[in-house]
Amino acid sequence: MLTLEDPADAQFRLVEAKAPVVAIVGATGAVGVELLRCLESRGFPLGGLKLLASPRSAGKTLDFKGEPVTIEALTEESFAGVDIALFSAGSGISKRYAAAAVKAGAVVVDNSSAFRMDADVPLVVPEVNAASLAGHRGVIANPNCVAAIATVALAPLHRAYPIRRLTAATYQAASGAGAAAMEELRESTAAYLRGESFEPKVLPHPYAFNLFSHNADMDEETGYNGEETKVVAETRRILGTPELPIGITCIRVPVLRAHAMALTVEFDEVVTVEEARTILGNAPGLRLVDNRAANYFPMPSDASGQDDVLVGRIRQDIGDPSGKSLALFVAGDQLLKGAALNAVQIAELLLKR
Repeated sequence: MLTLEDPADAQFRLVEAKAPVVAIVGATGAVGVELLRCLESRGFPLGGLKLLASPRSAGKTLDFKGEPVTIEALTEESFAGVDIALFSAGSGISKRYAAAAVKAGAVVVDNSSAFRMDADVPLVVPEVNAASLAGHRGVIANPNCVAAIATVALAPLHRAYPIRRLTAATYQAASGAGAAAMEELRESTAAYLRGESFEPKVLPHPYAFNLFSHNADMDEETGYNGEETKVVAETRRILGTPELPIGITCIRVPVLRAHAMALTVEFDEVVTVEEARTILGNAPGLRLVDNRAANYFPMPSDASGQDDVLVGRIRQDIGDPSGKSLALFVAGDQLLKGAALNAVQIAELLLKR
């Protein structure tokens, strides 16, 4: 089993510009809009900003710091003078244009699945494995949203007490399927409440007041869908545990944004609830929400719009008589820590002096 490095010890090649020119690829999408907001809210030291999207969006504007920024059509020539390119337009776009961005001198932080399992591309959650940025070759991968949110909670436990096995059930919001799915949830819920029929167009099943297995392609032989296999592979890679046994079920639920997940973690030794609370309560990127008396634990409604991942419902797993397993519940904003915020945090690390 590989050992996780403390992110405080990270050393890696930095972007030279103190105030870099940043491009957002896919600026009009749900994650692209959040990337813009994160750059603004975190006071990222911009030397310039380029918003790139499809030709049909060219000429439109998005606001940044109260001023309109004109969207440009994405081409291979779009990256001249760009220092950091934040990609969030799907794996096909990333595979087509990332090389052009790197050739132009930019560092690419890619939010798609295009490069996540490429051995030459670091897969990074800053609170977990910032040291893996060392020696990047111009492209850095942003993880799957579930893997990013889960590992923020799992990593501090794993550093203290190695994890032997993980079992997860996820409850994933519409935001994970993009802005169109979020709008379909709004429209189908309104139709349901009016007593009207609604034909889903974005997702394969009725969404209002319903939940269903994640709509990623299913492997009929194994019974696992593509979302589940991605989470397993990426979680192992982020934690540095290539053989970690992981069982997972991913479910789409009628929540606009913020994913939740139930995690059962088996360790090599007994870990008490009190020890886990102390570890998680002091870990970066986490907020402990664990009030048994009030029956108040992490919820998507509280996690939405928040940078921190919420963790709580920490208890011994009574199904493991050895006492080596804990159960916990996690909620995190899919558009923020699961996507845009994580990408901007990576960009911030590249600028540290």
